Amino acid sequence: MGDQQPMANVEAQLYLDLLKRCIMGLVYEDQPLRNIVYEPFSINAPYTGPYSTFDREKRLNGHEWPSQAHTMLSMHRLNNIQTVVTDILEKQIPGDLIETGVWRGGATIFMRGILKAYNCSDRTVWVADSFQGFPKNEAEGLLGETESPGLPQEQNGPPPKPIQDILDLLWKGTSYEEVRKHFEQYGLLDDQVKFLKGWFCHTLHQAPIDNLALLRLDGDLYDSTYDALEALYPKVSQGGYVIVDDYATFEECYNAVHDYLESIGETVTMQPIDEDSVFWQKG
Repeated sequence: MGDQQPMANVEAQLYLDLLKRCIMGLVYEDQPLRNIVYEPFSINAPYTGPYSTFDREKRLNGHEWPSQAHTMLSMHRLNNIQTVVTDILEKQIPGDLIETGVWRGGATIFMRGILKAYNCSDRTVWVADSFQGFPKNEAEGLLGETESPGLPQEQNGPPPKPIQDILDLLWKGTSYEEVRKHFEQYGLLDDQVKFLKGWFCHTLHQAPIDNLALLRLDGDLYDSTYDALEALYPKVSQGGYVIVDDYATFEECYNAVHDYLESIGETVTMQPIDEDSVFWQKG
């Protein structure tokens, strides 16, 4: 079956609502990691271990680092994915769906779930990631300096052990094998899911993708964001969508987006998703 009109389908809406809650960890309320961006160490807040206390409001707003859940996206950001993919299916905008930078796979699992909910069998969800963290040198695609807040730098040696302990737990569950397993756990690993494993500078330009209806960028860094746009934006169909997850979180992500758009002479109308994320529709 091809694209189905995803109108008032109560069963589909119930399934997708439950899927979002499971992906976010709202059902089992897994203990979050201490978020060193929102909760930096200080004299008044000394280190007491890598874990914090589950806070439903923080989890809904994407301000927690889950220890087990498969996404750290806010409910606003998952709702945005649902809105744009539903529009893609209703208007039959041609192309596949991709996220570049997937962490534990939650956003792409949700994309596949949306397609399944509406019996769409002629689109692929592409899962693009190094599956080994951020690039650290030129060979891995890091050409400029990384100065993003909240990303500990290794140029001056490894971070203090408490921070390293948290980062090690943060990256738990993000390997290629583990992300595939997460898809399997939801019953969503099939021929409509394809993985692009490796550094973006090596994989995205050669990816066998003809058209995209949705390009979701979550690479955080300048080069990871620019590489993804350079390789994939020309493949986004007219009427397709681009989502930039950390547009206002990391200055270098913001700069990469505008440098790329300037390089191709394109002006877009960006719409906010929340305080940090934006999206636009390719005109």
